[in-house]
Amino acid sequence: MATETQQGTLRVAFIGLGNMGGPMAANLVKAGHAVRGFDLSGEAVERLAAAGGRAATSIADAVRDAQVVITMLPAGEHVLAAYDGPEGVLANATPDAVLIDSSTVPPEIPRQLAKLARPGTLLLDAPVSGGTAGAAAGTLTFMVGGDAALVERMRPLLGNMGRAIHHGGPLGAGQTLKLCNNMLLGILMAGTSEALRLGIANGLDPKVLSAVMQQSSGRNWTLEVYNPCPGVMENAASSRGYTGGFATDLMAKDLRLAHGAAESSDVATPLGDLARRIFEVHRANGHGGLDFSSIFQDPVTLAQALNVK
Repeated sequence: MATETQQGTLRVAFIGLGNMGGPMAANLVKAGHAVRGFDLSGEAVERLAAAGGRAATSIADAVRDAQVVITMLPAGEHVLAAYDGPEGVLANATPDAVLIDSSTVPPEIPRQLAKLARPGTLLLDAPVSGGTAGAAAGTLTFMVGGDAALVERMRPLLGNMGRAIHHGGPLGAGQTLKLCNNMLLGILMAGTSEALRLGIANGLDPKVLSAVMQQSSGRNWTLEVYNPCPGVMENAASSRGYTGGFATDLMAKDLRLAHGAAESSDVATPLGDLARRIFEVHRANGHGGLDFSSIFQDPVTLAQALNVK
């Protein structure tokens, strides 16, 4: 299988061709794979076809002879709907197809899919980090849960879309890795925005402050590649009106998922919960469709955050 993947001969069905899934599917086409894609948006399907993929008319049509099925969908309910039922992935994929869900969902969703599937179905959960820029550049980080041998078998294919593939453990572990990462990301973005606002309010140049923190103990990913202050970093979402990138709605969703995982495992995550509340207020203030770094321009008070359930 690894040899086939490296030669670009796999038949891949890609379900969900949005801001993340579309570029990921296009990179598989570039790598030489035969990609048939489906999305509820006809425009998204047309973009894949223009990139060299094939348009499918339904999930069943997309997966009918695929060797690998990849799904990239907004939430757990969408994943379950795509996989279950007479027109879904499980009913129409071939018995030996490898099914990979790259959505960000609760860890119990992939385990639920395993219960719905026939015995022996090859399943992986493989959420990603890296945002739309990483999806377009093929530099995503994959966090994978499932059988170790199957992960190795799929590593070359995933490598066509990302530069790092980490196996976290059994099915569901990929989602847990993703939720831990994004909880920390939410904390970092909120904290970095606060530090920048404090400096600016006291007369500092945000470019100078960012450079100092980036080379000091406050260094973090948001300062290095995703500065939330407009004009500091040319290619960041903040410098293009907070468009594109990773929406506040999605960050709020991921923080809710992390909160749920913390509650179910009886782990205290006070900073993660505060970040969840901050982004929920930011979302309620009408910024759900903007990149999550737009929290920089919408200071949320502690009182506002603590008022969120």
